[in-house]
Amino acid sequence: MNKFKVLGLLALGTAATACSPVGPDKSFDRGINSHDLSTMVAGVWVDPEGCDHWIIDDGVEGYLSERLQPDGTPVCSGVAAPTTVVGPFKSGSPIPDPL
Repeated sequence: MNKFKVLGLLALGTAATACSPVGPDKSFDRGINSHDLSTMVAGVWVDPEGCDHWIIDDGVEGYLSERLQPDGTPVCSGVAAPTTVVGPFKSGSPIPDPL
């Protein structure tokens, strides 16, 4: 087999692996008290610039994602003072949080 065929097969194999899903499903908590993340209650953390982020504290694990409007721009609602968390973000887990 000449080197061009070998390079073509390598490129084809690389392209095929790029289409396959990588890693575990991240919508599900696999910890001690595993459950779907949609069953947890999120709070809102306001960053220093005044924009909102969803926050969930599951005892050992924590989750944070930016709150976005449908057009992808950040939500900066003024729900609380900067660097403040509001809402029941620690509920939904029997594991105590030492912090």
